[in-house]
Amino acid sequence: MSKKDETPHRLDHEPFRAQPGKSFRLADHDPRYSAGLKSKKEGRKALADDIDALADAQKRLWADGRHSVLIILQAMDAAGKDGTIRHVMSGVNPQGVAVHGFKAPNEEERQHHFLWRPTRFLPRKGRIAIFNRSYYEETLVVRVHPAFLDQQFLSARRRELPLEDLWRERYEDINAFEKALVHNDTLVLKFFLNVSKDEQRERFLDRLNEPDKHWKFSAADLSERGYWDDYQQAYQEMIAATSTEHAPWYVIPADRKWFARAAVADIIAERISHLDLRTPEVSDEDREHLAQAREALMNEK
Repeated sequence: MSKKDETPHRLDHEPFRAQPGKSFRLADHDPRYSAGLKSKKEGRKALADDIDALADAQKRLWADGRHSVLIILQAMDAAGKDGTIRHVMSGVNPQGVAVHGFKAPNEEERQHHFLWRPTRFLPRKGRIAIFNRSYYEETLVVRVHPAFLDQQFLSARRRELPLEDLWRERYEDINAFEKALVHNDTLVLKFFLNVSKDEQRERFLDRLNEPDKHWKFSAADLSERGYWDDYQQAYQEMIAATSTEHAPWYVIPADRKWFARAAVADIIAERISHLDLRTPEVSDEDREHLAQAREALMNEK
C-alpha cells in the first residue's frame, strides 16, 4: 500500500465490524485472527503503508476544513491502547490531533450528564480527536461496579430505574449523541481492542518481570482482572446496543500487537479517504495575486 496507489488498502474490514441491529457475541471474534498477514514483518509493512496514507488523509482533512474525526479506543487493561495510538498516529501532524484519556470523573463532572465531559474535547473542523477510553466507561466499569452510581447526581427517576433500564437509557443517549456528531460532519470511529485473558496474563507478567516496565503495572489491574467475565458481558452488550450504521464498532483482534495496529491504521485511513474531501479552490483573482508574488520574488536582487 502506498500513497500513489488508487486502492491502497488490502484488509477486508467487514470481519471486524459489529453489524448494526444484529446479535453480537465476543466469542465469535478470535483475538489472534490476522486476516492473512502472516508475520510481524508483514504487519509492520502494512502499518507503514497506512501511516503514509493516514498522513496524506490528514492533510486533506485539514485543507478541506468541513469535517472532523473522533476516534474512540476501548479495551481491557494491557490490550495495547497506548501503543496503538503511538504507532498509528506516528506520521500525522501533531498540531491536528489531540488525545484525551478518561479516568474517573471529578466532582464537577459528576454533577453533569455523563456526556457533558466528552463534549468539551470533541474535535474542531479539520482535526482529529482520540479518546483513550471514553464516555462508554459509564456503561462498562460503572456497570461492573454499580456502587459508583452512588457518587453520581442522578435524577430521582433514574435512581428508581432497574439497572438494566438505566444501561439501556445510556445506550440510547450515546446513540443519539453520536448521530448528532455525524450530522455535524464528524466521522466517528470506534475500536474495541479484543485481547484474550491468556494474553493479558502474559503482558502483566512481562510488566512484573521487566524492571523498566514496573511503572506500567498497578495493583488495580490485577483486581479488575478478577471481573473478567463481567467485563466481557458488559462489552458484548454495549457493542450490540451501540454499533450503529452511523457509528459502528470495529472489534480488533489484539493478541498480536502488530496486527492490531495495522488493522486500526488501515480502517482509519480508508474511512477518512471516503469522506468528500476537497482541496480549496483558488479564484482567478487569487491566482493573479500569486503570479504577482512569484514575479516579485523572482525579481528580488
